[in-house]
Amino acid sequence: MRIHGSITALATPFDAAGRLDLDAWRRLVESQITAGTQAIVVAGSTGEAAALEDDEYAHLLESAVALAAGRIPVLAGTGLSNTAKTIRLTRRAAELGADAALVVTPPYVRPTQEGLVAHYNAIADQGGLPVVLYNVPPRTGGDLLPETVARLCGHPNIVAIKEARAEPERMAALLALRSQGFAVLSGDDPTCVRAMLAGADGVISVASNVVPATFRRLCDLARAGEAGSAGSLDARLAPLYRFLAIEPNPIPVKALLARRGVGHGLRLPLLPLSAAHAAEAEAMLALADQLEQQARG
Repeated sequence: MRIHGSITALATPFDAAGRLDLDAWRRLVESQITAGTQAIVVAGSTGEAAALEDDEYAHLLESAVALAAGRIPVLAGTGLSNTAKTIRLTRRAAELGADAALVVTPPYVRPTQEGLVAHYNAIADQGGLPVVLYNVPPRTGGDLLPETVARLCGHPNIVAIKEARAEPERMAALLALRSQGFAVLSGDDPTCVRAMLAGADGVISVASNVVPATFRRLCDLARAGEAGSAGSLDARLAPLYRFLAIEPNPIPVKALLARRGVGHGLRLPLLPLSAAHAAEAEAMLALADQLEQQARG
């Protein structure tokens, strides 16, 4: 399985009472597929995985798999702070029909690089799914170094990495490891075009929750090496990127989705977007709608 192109890290919609809004979830998933999104992530950090109960996780993943119906890959977030628990959740995701597991470096515990090698090899050996490594040091407190990735990427069940560090040097080091069996994905919307023009296979995006057709177009241009057109579209998206970082993810993106009737809020300790940013949210929604209309032709 080759994971590539425009991949959306889906937000999880809740209703006004704070319960899963499965109707909104189904509409979100289907809208992504019809817009051309090439894979989706269920229960990643954008999906508030840490706030989900076990049965909710299962409902979301089962529903996404059923809706995708083989049209696009469904990745399940399974990374936890303990290896044995991660293996169990990865096996559960396999039972529920996921195509691959997105496994973040263990949050909070800060293992050594040797510990990370042992952790990922165990999951790849025992989890029952292809594994996508996920490195996002600001959220986890640890950094999966390129030399460590070099020791992991030859494993037949380790198929990709999502790298959220934005430095071009980090992406260049990972692109040197890219192969037919190992994809390199950006995990940073504002620098994903640069990464794809350098050879990255795609992006796992937050922004594509609200501009899926635009992001498919962006990825197609960048992966085809059309630097001018990709750069121009990327520049138009820059205000949206800035807004989506104005408060911790997924607060801003869920504010935009809510304005489209997809979900109502977040779960504590996350709060809805501050009132001070409401006007900017309206402006960003208008920008997103304009971009999507143009991308859909």
